[in-house]
Amino acid sequence: MLPEYRELMSKLKAEGDLHFLKLFDEHNELDTQIDNLEKDPVASVSRKAEIDEMKHKKLHLKDELRAYLESLEK
Repeated sequence: MLPEYRELMSKLKAEGDLHFLKLFDEHNELDTQIDNLEKDPVASVSRKAEIDEMKHKKLHLKDELRAYLESLEK
């Protein structure tokens, strides 16, 4: 995720930037949940709308992360 900000993200993790960590952890948690649901053949069909909603939220979090990281580089 966002390889162009890898160094900055490592720095923010090490410094314990709470805003960054909250967004980063939420994004990763959603990613794990989505992967688990998509690997389950029943859930991937019966919970498709939920999975799609989770993907939308994950994308929104990624956009928030990018905007936050961009703001720190200025």
